[in-house]
Amino acid sequence: MKTVGIIAEYNPLHNGHAYHIRKAKELTHADYCVVVMSGDFVQRGAPALMDKYLRAESALRNGADLVLELPVCYSISSAEHFARSAVALLDKLGVVDFLCFGSECGDIRLLTDFANALLNETPVFKETLDRALRTGHTYPQARNAALEASAPHLTSHINILTSPNNILGIEYCKALLFWESAIVPYTIKRAGSSYHDNSLNTGFCSALAIRESLRHAGPSEGLARQIPTASLPLLEDAYLKSFPVFADDFSLLMQYSLLTGGSPGFTDYPDIDRELSDRILKLLPKYRDFRSFCDLLKSKNRTYVRISRSLLHILLNIRKEDLHRYGQEGWVFYARMLGFCESASPLLSAIKNRSGIPLLSKLADAEKQLAPTALSMLEKDIYASHVYQSVVRHKFPEGNPLTEINEYRQPIIKL
Repeated sequence: MKTVGIIAEYNPLHNGHAYHIRKAKELTHADYCVVVMSGDFVQRGAPALMDKYLRAESALRNGADLVLELPVCYSISSAEHFARSAVALLDKLGVVDFLCFGSECGDIRLLTDFANALLNETPVFKETLDRALRTGHTYPQARNAALEASAPHLTSHINILTSPNNILGIEYCKALLFWESAIVPYTIKRAGSSYHDNSLNTGFCSALAIRESLRHAGPSEGLARQIPTASLPLLEDAYLKSFPVFADDFSLLMQYSLLTGGSPGFTDYPDIDRELSDRILKLLPKYRDFRSFCDLLKSKNRTYVRISRSLLHILLNIRKEDLHRYGQEGWVFYARMLGFCESASPLLSAIKNRSGIPLLSKLADAEKQLAPTALSMLEKDIYASHVYQSVVRHKFPEGNPLTEINEYRQPIIKL
């Protein structure tokens, strides 16, 4: 039995994602595909367009066999920690043979070379990086200078670090090296629109284009062509009942969190130093909504996405001490199931026999399966989902079929 792993957000799942799942199985000759997916909040520092169960079912309808949730403390983290934790989860299952991801360059050897150089920082790399940062360069600029000084054989390919999927692919390769994993990486050259392209077209458009289309125009014939046939009815049925959800739908909750948590500041939260904390407090009287406040806070050294992730840590009460309690950054203690195909029962049996972490199918059983530290991580996931569903219920009071907000009563998706 061969199994390929995919790390994804599916925000939302579109034709390019369905192609990726299909090609990943073909390329690796895998019998099963395990997806590690962000829950209700995603790595760019925003709520997911639709809830995790809807996205998990969409993945299962398009070739995935098992969908697991990435803990929220890592799903809204930096690319490095996002990748490291997701790879750790796949590795701990004990059944995953391959990791397949998309990239703009499509060259796994080149991505691995960059991963080695960035993971094993030489003294020259560190000295050059520190000097460049002290002289006012941004981190990407300083990193590139350090690579050119320490790994000159990569200089002619340095431009691959300007593409988001290449960068994330390098982080996946770094994570495999960091965990000394036996999982073999594969990459598929990204087809269709670029990651940041927000226009719909006849090829594979980006998830950003779909989100922006739904934000400004709602469903359209052009949009429908970008969604796989297997999952389109699912989304059509849920539209204006439980999605779309956007960052500004959390504006009042975010403002309340900032108003109640601002004394003596926000330095207890990840990625927030004294400078940013003071800036949040200073500009808080100008708060209007989530997105405009991120724009107000961003600066030369802090991007919109980094600011947004920082604010989500406040909203979801994820503190530095929580991450320290979990040990190594990226460590995972459980694999929580969001959905699976019943035809994948041999895969589930293999995981139960080989996994180094518990496979959670029922939250009610978690206290029996998890140690206190692991349970505290899971409680963050549950809290984040309850926050998300409270906003969904408020936005779509007539359409949401749930009679109460309770993760413990949410059934796993089975196909």
